[in-house]
Amino acid sequence: MSKLALHHVSCRFGGITAVDDVSLELEAGEFVSLLGPSGCGKTTTLRMIAGFLNPSVGTIEMDGDMISSPASALPPEKRNMSMIFQSYAIWPNMTVAENVAFGLEVRRLSRAAVRAKVDHILDVVRLAALRDRYPAELSGGQQQRVALARAIVVQPAVLLLDEPLSNLDANLREEMRYEIRRLHDEFQITTVYVTHDQAEAMVTSDRIAVMNQGRIEQVEEPRALYARPLTRFVAGFIGRTNFLEGEVHGAEVVFDHFAIALARFVEPPALRGKVAFSLRPQSIHLHRRPPAASERTCVIPGRIVQRAYLGEHWDYVVRPKDAELQLRVTARPHEVFELNEHVWLELEPSQMAMLR
Repeated sequence: MSKLALHHVSCRFGGITAVDDVSLELEAGEFVSLLGPSGCGKTTTLRMIAGFLNPSVGTIEMDGDMISSPASALPPEKRNMSMIFQSYAIWPNMTVAENVAFGLEVRRLSRAAVRAKVDHILDVVRLAALRDRYPAELSGGQQQRVALARAIVVQPAVLLLDEPLSNLDANLREEMRYEIRRLHDEFQITTVYVTHDQAEAMVTSDRIAVMNQGRIEQVEEPRALYARPLTRFVAGFIGRTNFLEGEVHGAEVVFDHFAIALARFVEPPALRGKVAFSLRPQSIHLHRRPPAASERTCVIPGRIVQRAYLGEHWDYVVRPKDAELQLRVTARPHEVFELNEHVWLELEPSQMAMLR
């Protein structure tokens, strides 16, 4: 049985459909991110799970029991869920220890039990030395740790996080991604995480649900989602990619002034008529001379039309010979090619993900 399940859930505000027929199941202890641009419905979905909004259509279940429907809903305070907001919402007049202890005191645990749990969680989030400080005396990352500790210490059945790192600078965001994943690995709380940042989702999640215009376009574990996106939106939202459009003619797929044998693709029986693919920039390799022939790869002549050195890698734009198509290619720092230099592009059709 799933820990948390959404069945054909929609949410409408007047004539606007914010969430449209979303179905999603989470296993106990699973970390799932709702990823998408602003206005895609991810926060509305989270608020329905929390009980702040009722679905217009569909139901939400936890441990097999219905907690939300259009007709009735279990109040948020009775769902055994903790939620962390963008603003952290920690109390400025309470110390770190008092903030963390608050939820335990509401549950009327003994003073000794509260002290023991607070001591343990502050050690886990590395804030024991700051237990007597007030929020105004903490950095943004430390305040975020307080919010996490307060949410986790009550041992909720489900943890909900709504863009929790959006107020932090880039370096702190990167640090806190790993911190959130570390805490999840330790406590194994079923977690729903809302973000528009694909790096956050990739680092923290067991699975990612990519949302667009109120619907889930694809749900996969991060590596599969990146390697085999199903739609143009998912391919473009998860990292950078090249879109190649072609048409099947006989035993090959014909692109812009080059063709690849049909048999070289992962899904040759599915290829019919006009087709589109996603090909990641790092899946293309550049050579000054034609590489040795291989059954796994395809070699295409081209010319460097743009380049940028980004320290960790080169970002090249290459135009295949006689084509209008331009392909982005990521190369290692020592792989230096000049503008207008003629090169050979080597790509593997097995790395090309067919799009719906």
